[in-house]
Amino acid sequence: MVKRSDRRSLAYEAALLYFVEQQTMEAISRKLGVSRSTVSRLLAAAREEGLVRITLHAPEEPHESLASRLGALFGVKVTVVPVPDPSSELRRLDRVATVAGSTISDAVTDSTMVGIAWGTTISAVSQRMVPKQVDEVTIVQLNGAANPTTTGLPYAGEILGNFGRMFNAKVLPFPVPAFFDYAETRTAMWRERSIRAVRDIGRNVDIAVFGVGSFTSPVASHVYAGGYLSKEEVAQLRADSVVGDVCTVLIRADGSYEDIEINMRTTGPSPAELAKISKRVCVVAGPAKAPALAAVLRSGAVTDLVLDDECAQAVLDLELRRRGRRMR
Repeated sequence: MVKRSDRRSLAYEAALLYFVEQQTMEAISRKLGVSRSTVSRLLAAAREEGLVRITLHAPEEPHESLASRLGALFGVKVTVVPVPDPSSELRRLDRVATVAGSTISDAVTDSTMVGIAWGTTISAVSQRMVPKQVDEVTIVQLNGAANPTTTGLPYAGEILGNFGRMFNAKVLPFPVPAFFDYAETRTAMWRERSIRAVRDIGRNVDIAVFGVGSFTSPVASHVYAGGYLSKEEVAQLRADSVVGDVCTVLIRADGSYEDIEINMRTTGPSPAELAKISKRVCVVAGPAKAPALAAVLRSGAVTDLVLDDECAQAVLDLELRRRGRRMR
């Protein structure tokens, strides 16, 4: 049996020959004295163990590009992911999640604390992260995941676990509901030392990673499809002009959220709390999320944005129309 250290060295040698020297798999198999299928497995192992890191850099764009215009409007760093047309919503999500995974991996260094808000988009990102050899990284859950029918642990735990494995990190779950039934219960829970400790870490991370929930997205946001809100609550939110959420904090089109009743019971960080974190990476796919994303951008919750081209154009159009109306 080949020792793990020997196989790791062999995987590194295969990766060096393939990615740096650009030798064919046939040539590598002859040089290493193994089969082509073994070379393929060695290259896969090299990627999985972080021996090989593949990063993507968008081409330089002109000053008036979509990314620069959107970034200038909201004061954020924008990465626009081009998606071939036509593409399904899942294909669009896959493209965006892949670029976001590389972007987040680049930002993580030794001793980084990363806050993760669970959701459909971040679940996709967690499956497309680029492994990285770093030390003493901490992954912390930003918002609770339980609801009246499930603990939420398998779903949120899988996302946290994926991030943890990419960086060999310590993982801190946040074992509370997504929404408490009563605001008084949340107040009492925030006094508990074990809960307060995780919450305090989550509010003081170096990087926050989150998506945007939307009522109208074809790829259903988990908070609306997973039994977290009753029909009556959803109807009330619509009546209150809510367009979506960020970290399970519900938000209106103008970016306001403070006086929405359910936010007195939510466990995620508010946009004001997020604004205290130096790097806040928001990942969004699909033009249907544009109204919710525009609201989140108006709230000041985002510093870095990764999204597809159609969503970027839709957000830009919404904001220009809004500002045009205000100027008239």
